[in-house]
Amino acid sequence: MNPPRFARAVLLDLDGTLLDTAPDLIGSLNDLRREQDLPPLAAGELASVVSHGSGPLIRRGFSLETTDERFETLRQRFLAIYRDRVSRDTRPFPGMLDLLAGLEERGIPWGIVTNKPGWLTRPLIEALGLTDRAACLVTGDDLTRRKPDPFPIEEACRQLGLTPADCVIVGDARRDVEAGVRAGTLTLVALFGYINAEDRVSCWGADALIGHPLDVMRWLQPTY
Repeated sequence: MNPPRFARAVLLDLDGTLLDTAPDLIGSLNDLRREQDLPPLAAGELASVVSHGSGPLIRRGFSLETTDERFETLRQRFLAIYRDRVSRDTRPFPGMLDLLAGLEERGIPWGIVTNKPGWLTRPLIEALGLTDRAACLVTGDDLTRRKPDPFPIEEACRQLGLTPADCVIVGDARRDVEAGVRAGTLTLVALFGYINAEDRVSCWGADALIGHPLDVMRWLQPTY
């Protein structure tokens, strides 16, 4: 583990870090299965792919490869269903609102860097009352590159007027850590997110693993 250093801003992944989006993602997939006269799948059957986008969800939910002629039609229908219920059951993870309030009380900016497309991200965070609170937002279709490329994190830092060395990225996937390391930020793995049994998080190269959102506070620049 790297020696401690402190951050002046916090960047959060969305799915599996800031928000527990699994209920609406899984619900949308099961709504689509019902349309296809198939029974719903248990959440545990989809846990390993829930934060990896629509493609893996369709592959797992319908046992299809991307080359199957039905794949793209099902994926587009899934996205339409999800768009209509994007914030129905999604909520911040327990303790996350306390973290955001603590950051704001200390005058520490926080933002979102996600691979989720903007046409899904922006309505979601608006519905949850987070739009005006986030100091920056970079979504999956704002730029030509996505995490694990460092460019989205570098863009978020630019929006904040800070260098990557001033920031910490918190995420629940290896791509979050890889992007942060390549950009030069501190990196924290959110163990409360969508971590799977096969994920070897200790090998991802993060600065620390955290079990609760408020653990982020230990990595912030002290205020006097």
